Amino acid sequence: MAGHHHELHEGDSLKDAAREQLIEHGEQWTKMREAVFEALAGFKRPASAYDVAEAVSKAEGRRVAANSVYRILDLFVGANLATRVESANAYIANQHPGCVHDCIFLICDGCGTTTHIDNDRLSSGVREAAENEGFAPSRPIIEVHGKCGECA
Repeated sequence: MAGHHHELHEGDSLKDAAREQLIEHGEQWTKMREAVFEALAGFKRPASAYDVAEAVSKAEGRRVAANSVYRILDLFVGANLATRVESANAYIANQHPGCVHDCIFLICDGCGTTTHIDNDRLSSGVREAAENEGFAPSRPIIEVHGKCGECA
């Protein structure tokens, strides 16, 4: 499988990498943005804005509106801290926020687990096909639904 190397982050390393990336993007790392990112990173599968709002509300001990979370999640997508999983209307934290590349998601219809893989050869083919049609792709995202190894 063709791919490229990038550093995967977890835990505090992921939060630190996300903070650095957001600041490089020209934005501030606020307490609320940190809480939303921590909640999102805590999910093992894509989470909706409502899921994240509920998790932040529990952690903060006060109600947090989903509208506020949506705005922050959109900011995170723009800064490469998160990716939107379109078919699930949900988001997943980017474990390598300093690396911008096309996304290929394997989404289990059984348990909801979403695995991100890199295959530059496949995504290059998608880009080339789009360009052959006179389309200028900005960032292909491919979603493959099926069953993970545990659910199959």
